Amino acid sequence: MGQPEQRAEGAGPFTTRATWNPPGGGTAVWESRLARRRGLLAVRPPGAAASRHAHADAVAIGRLRRLNVIAAIAFIIGGAVFAAGAAVAQFGSGDATECASIYFAGGLFFNTGGYVSLLQVINAPRHVAGGEGRLVTRRWQWWSYEPMRVDWLSAFVLFAGTLVFGVSLLDSFLRGLSVQQVNRLIWAPDLVGCVLFLISGHLGFVEICHGRPCVRTRSLGWWIVAVNQLGSVLFMVSALAAFTRPATDSLVNAAIANWGTLTGALCFSLGGFLQLDEHP
Repeated sequence: MGQPEQRAEGAGPFTTRATWNPPGGGTAVWESRLARRRGLLAVRPPGAAASRHAHADAVAIGRLRRLNVIAAIAFIIGGAVFAAGAAVAQFGSGDATECASIYFAGGLFFNTGGYVSLLQVINAPRHVAGGEGRLVTRRWQWWSYEPMRVDWLSAFVLFAGTLVFGVSLLDSFLRGLSVQQVNRLIWAPDLVGCVLFLISGHLGFVEICHGRPCVRTRSLGWWIVAVNQLGSVLFMVSALAAFTRPATDSLVNAAIANWGTLTGALCFSLGGFLQLDEHP
């Protein structure tokens, strides 16, 4: 058995970084995002600067690469299709069925990206106390329930947000709805989905910043979280502007709703492109 962990960092019940002394000497540092995205531990021999070594085995590395590519491409395509739907709404025919069809297609890619992101967390190599500076690969799982892990919670909330968006997108095909029904069946799920996206992004910052506000311009992971969170903010602006006022039977501001969706979706596409580089 290895030495007990010296220090655990994070926020509340979540541990996002652990530092301990392996039996062979020196210091090892496990960080949640680095381990699950890149299969890395930081190892500092006695008297030496920190260096990173891949400790995950070939099976784990293959999983991480495949899941990362699938999730990244799903968000790239989903964001691009959503942006196209917003562009059609703003500059094109504005036909409700056409826009709903485009958004629904984009939503399917967001669903895929959300679930694969959850699979990344579930099947990532784990640091096990006493593991002497190694990452352990478990057998493949399609589902797990780990709400005390901030990475799992962030991915699960993201996936839940994409599903709630799906409800809104399906309901948008309904015709002949009253203003109250539009707000209840389409707008309300859209708003809930935006809130879930924002919560997921906040948890992403908690993970990468270890519970403290931080700006890490040299960290690719930080940029991915920041760009996606900006997209979530723009989606929220769009949702608020898309509320249908009962008195006038019109949106609060259709242009802001469309532009918020378009720019927010492009942020998620950009985040997907950046994610392609965050691999083992």
